[in-house]
Amino acid sequence: MSGVLDVPKPRINCSLLSQYISRPICFVGRVEKVHPTGKTFTVSDGEGKIATVELNEPLEEELSGVVEVLGVVSNKGVIMATFYNTLREDKGIPFDLELYNEALKVIQDFPQYYPFKAATSG
Repeated sequence: MSGVLDVPKPRINCSLLSQYISRPICFVGRVEKVHPTGKTFTVSDGEGKIATVELNEPLEEELSGVVEVLGVVSNKGVIMATFYNTLREDKGIPFDLELYNEALKVIQDFPQYYPFKAATSG
C-alpha cells in the first residue's frame, strides 16, 4: 500500500469523516484542545464541529491555531495523523475556516472538476 503522503487526498470536514473510513484524507481545522499526553488533540472545522486527531508520537512543541492534518480516518472516525502542518496567520489576517468550508462544499458538489482519485493505467 502506498504511503499517505504518496497518494491524492480529498480535503474533508467533520461531516465527511464517516465517508472516508480507512482512506487517506486532508483535514484543516483550528486546534481546540491538546491532550496532556500530547498524543491526541481536537480540531474544529469551518462548521464548528469537532474531530479528534491521534498521533504516533507525542507532540514535541506547543500546538495552536490552524493546522492541516494528513492521515487516515479510523473506524471510530478519528484521524490517524501521518503528518501535520501549522498554517501561519501572518500580519493579523486569520485563516477563514468558514470560507474554507464553503470551498470544500464546492469541491464535493462538483467532483468532475476536482478529481482526487489516483489515475489508473490501462
